[in-house]
Amino acid sequence: MNPAFEILDISGDAGLRLRADDMSTLLEVAAQGLAELVTDPALVREERSERVSVTADDDGALLVEWLNELIFLLDARGFMAARAEVAMTGPHGVEAVILGETFDPSRHERRLLVKAATYHCLSVRKTDDGAIVAEVILDI
Repeated sequence: MNPAFEILDISGDAGLRLRADDMSTLLEVAAQGLAELVTDPALVREERSERVSVTADDDGALLVEWLNELIFLLDARGFMAARAEVAMTGPHGVEAVILGETFDPSRHERRLLVKAATYHCLSVRKTDDGAIVAEVILDI
């Protein structure tokens, strides 16, 4: 388990508690957490890349929109993220390169079917030591 994220067991849903030094790293950690919910990320190869841009009104919305973009890539294109390289383009905007491969049920264990990241109980805050801590609930 990655110490930068923790999977939260929520009745009927799943959640992620994330911690990072900055917002771009928090989004990279969120991608790792999502991958852990969906499959065994150690089996996902970095065979190709997808580029995405996400903007939002605040950090919480950026986290939700980011996760929903990754979920869309999996649902619509079958693209499973292994790793993300995120660069901030503004206070609440990112450009990212997502490295991964097409989901292959013969090699990739199907864990949870994640439908969407939600705003329910969403929290993104800075700690006294300057880290960013976030919690987000995912509809499964």
